[in-house]
Amino acid sequence: MKRKLRMGMIGGGPGAFIGEVHRKAARMDGKIDIVAGAFDINPEKSRQMGEELCVDPSRTYNTYKEMIEKELKLGDKKVDFVSVTTPNNWHYPIAKDFLEAGFNVMCEKPMTMTLDEAKDLQKIVEKSGKVFGLMHNYTGYPMVKLARDLVKQGDIGEIYKIVVQYPQGWLIKPIERDGQQQAAWRTDPKQSGAAGCIGDIGTHCENLAEYISGLKISEICADLTTFVKGRLLDDDGNCLLRFNNGAKGLLHCSQISIGEENNLAIWVYGSKMSLEWHQENPNYLYVKPMVGPTQVWKRGNPYVGEKSPAAARATRIPSGHPEAFLEAFANNYCNFADTLSKILDKQKPSDIENDFPKVTDGVRGMAFIETVVKSSNSTEKWVKFPKV
Repeated sequence: MKRKLRMGMIGGGPGAFIGEVHRKAARMDGKIDIVAGAFDINPEKSRQMGEELCVDPSRTYNTYKEMIEKELKLGDKKVDFVSVTTPNNWHYPIAKDFLEAGFNVMCEKPMTMTLDEAKDLQKIVEKSGKVFGLMHNYTGYPMVKLARDLVKQGDIGEIYKIVVQYPQGWLIKPIERDGQQQAAWRTDPKQSGAAGCIGDIGTHCENLAEYISGLKISEICADLTTFVKGRLLDDDGNCLLRFNNGAKGLLHCSQISIGEENNLAIWVYGSKMSLEWHQENPNYLYVKPMVGPTQVWKRGNPYVGEKSPAAARATRIPSGHPEAFLEAFANNYCNFADTLSKILDKQKPSDIENDFPKVTDGVRGMAFIETVVKSSNSTEKWVKFPKV
């Protein structure tokens, strides 16, 4: 491509957290310009955001449907893709309508409100032939990619057990009742879906475990709890897992664990060695052999790139300089952009460029949510994961 990709955004209006993260990440590598958007369900706020971003007023839209209609009239000058950063209940209809209109899509997770919607969206993506990305940002960390490649290359042997956690404490009080914007929609079933904590951060655990291990969850035994009285969705979840190779797992997430911030972490135990990674200290991967001391693999060193070209590609700065959250988002945008650029140039993207979460990950995420909720509400010990 001899030009930057043109990006449109749905959501991410004034006061939005994740929309601003997407914008910073998308622009980090200089491959993408934000040129259009319907930034808020309130047209006045959408125009305000457009002004702040210096978007042409004629391309700041009142609704996403107006955006589709008017962008199509621009022909070759229309946006190359849209990024959907709204609350969950809007993901499916917006992604569906843009895909069917011929646009490529990057979408926040969870992908839809239900598994049926997710399966339908998968069919639409396949029929459209368009590029669809799902923003599971934690797969973008260099040391997560290194962990995946160590597993893939057989270094840790057969996987026996996976432990993955994501405790937070920010919802210990019912701050949604005070109008806190991020809490309000996440605790509202009409906007968030069937699950609260398990949908918001539990899906990150599920996705990370399957991404690193290459395994698929086959059965779940779950227990969801709502500790804050009057809250309509779960704020704590604990799951026993069975994987398709016979491995066992433990997944727990919480938003009422006082003192915890974003303590996502994973342990993968194999027959030869084990791996340990912490999101709050993400530049280090702990590799523990059966005999000998624990090894600390540090992001940005040549030995990491020799073992994992994907980790090297995801690294922008020398070792010792912290590289983390925004860059992980940017890595997914970078791979998405390079894949889309290759396709627009009628070339085939490489496997390393095509390394970003896709619609299939979104389907598994919704299957995970529905299975956990079903298990928690059931008197049965184990509930089988749907075949998706």
